Amino acid sequence: MKIDNAVVLITGANRGIGLAFAREVLARGARKVYAGARQPDQITLPGVEAVRLDVTSDEEVAAAARRCNDVTLLINNAGVAATGGFLADAHLTSSRSQLETNFFGPLRMAQAFAPVLAAQGGGAIVNVLSVASWINRPLLGVYGATKSAAWALTNGLRHELRPQGTQVLAMHMGFVDTDLTRGIDMPKSTPEEVVKRALDALEAGSEEVLADDLTRQVKQGLAADPGVYLVPA
Repeated sequence: MKIDNAVVLITGANRGIGLAFAREVLARGARKVYAGARQPDQITLPGVEAVRLDVTSDEEVAAAARRCNDVTLLINNAGVAATGGFLADAHLTSSRSQLETNFFGPLRMAQAFAPVLAAQGGGAIVNVLSVASWINRPLLGVYGATKSAAWALTNGLRHELRPQGTQVLAMHMGFVDTDLTRGIDMPKSTPEEVVKRALDALEAGSEEVLADDLTRQVKQGLAADPGVYLVPA
């Protein structure tokens, strides 16, 4: 999938990784960039077309698919995170909220835009995941579960969409310096670093990108004995 002359839709494009994606695809020659956000007035980047898009809303996702019917690259970036483990979420409120955005959001978008991509010759989907897809600690326990679900979704979509020629790229990374990780005292990559690695991988035809050193270490550790996911933090 080449970015030059592509028509791109990015969810959660008003800040952080989404904004970095918008800037980078413009720099790589995208013909049109739709920038989705719950509050489109927050989209101020020149050269993009703001779209009202809450990925938890069936109606707004369907409206976006009708409006953006020329998309060749869908970047499912919108996500939420709340700290806390499973036992802290006594009423399951946080679990339901995070699943609605982090799992059902990309699922809604894939269902709505798969026919759009097919009509454009296949195109591609990038799902923004996390190293927390593979390891889970109480700090981000529920969030990690939602990203594990999104990883499984990505793996399944890859096979379902292969017959129509749609490339599906899973983007894994550790902590990135955005509003989402504010207050977490850990080494962080910049949004620009991980986005460039993801788009390089997309243009190379890859189906998975490990966008930082931590993620590459964790991926290797999955096959260790004991597995890295079993080792206490």
